[in-house]
Amino acid sequence: MITVLGPTACGKTHYATRLAAKINGEIISADSRQVFRGMDIGTGKDLNEYNVDGKPIPYHLIDIRNPGEEYSVFDFVSDFQRAYQDIISRKKTPILCGGTGLYLSAVLQHYEFSKVPINQAFHKEMNQLEHAELIARLQNLKPTHNTTDLDIKERTIRALEIALHAVSKTSAPADYRAFRVPQGTVFAIFPERELVKNRITQRLKTRLNTGLIEEVERLIQQGVPSEKLLFYGLEYKFVTRYILGNISKTELFEQLNIAIHQFAKRQMTWFRKMQKEGVEMIIVE
Repeated sequence: MITVLGPTACGKTHYATRLAAKINGEIISADSRQVFRGMDIGTGKDLNEYNVDGKPIPYHLIDIRNPGEEYSVFDFVSDFQRAYQDIISRKKTPILCGGTGLYLSAVLQHYEFSKVPINQAFHKEMNQLEHAELIARLQNLKPTHNTTDLDIKERTIRALEIALHAVSKTSAPADYRAFRVPQGTVFAIFPERELVKNRITQRLKTRLNTGLIEEVERLIQQGVPSEKLLFYGLEYKFVTRYILGNISKTELFEQLNIAIHQFAKRQMTWFRKMQKEGVEMIIVE
C-alpha cells in the first residue's frame, strides 16, 4: 500500500489521484468528515480531482454515512479493511490518502481499538458538569489526549467515556480490530509553511463565496441538529455559529481562518510524532 498524507490545503488529493492514474491505483480516504454525504465544500472533497485526463479514479470511504450519524476510528478501521481487501483482490494498488492523524496511525502503526457503545445515562450525568470539569477529568486519565476533543462539551464527554472504557479493560477480545497492513511507501506532502498558510486563507475565502454557508443551512434544513454540526468542528462549527447568530460574518472568517491554521499546525505535530515513532516518510515539498 502507498500512503499520501499531509496537512490541510497541501494538495494531497491532487498528488494521490495522479499517482493512482499512473499505477492503476484506487484511493482509500483517511478523512474523518468526508465519510458524510452532503458535507462536501466544508470537507474539501474535491471530487473533480478524481478524474485525471478523462480517466475516473475509484475511491473508497467517501459519502458512506449520512450527516449526523456516529463514525469512529473503530468504524474506519473496519471499513478500511474491507476496502483494502477489495482493492488487492482485483490486483489494484491501494493508496491511503488523508490528513486525519488518528486514522492514519491506526493503519500505519497497527493500533487496536475497542468499539465503545454510547451510554446515554453516562452522557446525561456528565452533561450536568461544567466543561472545564470534564476536561480536567479527561486530562487526568490521559494527559496527551487529542486537543480537538476539548473544543466541544459533547466531544469531551464522548472522549471521557472512551478513556474510562480503556481504563476499565472490560472489552472482550472480539471487540478489537487488529489489521496489519505492510506499511509500504509513505509520501508526506509538507509544503513550505507560509505557502500552506496562504492556501488556507485563500481557500476559505473561496469556500465562503461558493456555497459553504448554504451547504450548512441545507444540512440544518434536512434535520441535522446544530449540535452535531458543532461537533464536526472547523467549517461546520463556525458557520453554524454564524447561522445561529452567535457571530458576525466578519468574525466567522477571522475565527475560522485562525482555527484552520491551528488545525494544520496540530496535523504537522501529529505527523512529526509518527516519524519519531518509526513511520518512514518520503517528504514532498
